Amino acid sequence: MGQILLARHGETEWNALGMLQGHTDIPLNEAGRGQARALAAALAGHRIGAVWTSDLSRARQTGAIVAEELGVLALQMDPELRERGFGVFEGLTRAQCAESYPDAWRAWQTHSAAPPGGESTEHVVWRLRNALARIAVASSAPTLVVSHGGIMRLWLMSILGQSLPLIGNGSTWLVELDAEGFTARPLR
Repeated sequence: MGQILLARHGETEWNALGMLQGHTDIPLNEAGRGQARALAAALAGHRIGAVWTSDLSRARQTGAIVAEELGVLALQMDPELRERGFGVFEGLTRAQCAESYPDAWRAWQTHSAAPPGGESTEHVVWRLRNALARIAVASSAPTLVVSHGGIMRLWLMSILGQSLPLIGNGSTWLVELDAEGFTARPLR
């Protein structure tokens, strides 16, 4: 099975403002496009055979920039790679969520409840695990997967068994799948 390079998309205006995006489709800003080019340069030695992205434009744009810079022709989308649905929290800052929905925000911070109208931790971890397993099994060459910080963080915490800080734009993890399961370590 091939290696997966799991990366968070570049910055958007909502990222810059500290707003939760979830399923809201926000494109990259200029800084995000620069982060995508920097990601391509950092991955140049990995011989990427394919690029997979979520169906949200910020991930698609990041993947397209990397694919173009590296000359990768295989660019594919999978909606299972999209960010966690944040429900009523989408479009709000963390402070606004805590002020407007204090009980739901506290429960969400402990990963014990889904945001109202959003996805549960268990569901998003399951969703990303299945998508990554499908991609890893299908590929013999290193594959770049461009996804989202919230879902990446939850999935990585589930396989590493430890808490992680928020995942920055353009951050990349090396993910491998073998008979024992997934392993992951940060690359950048």
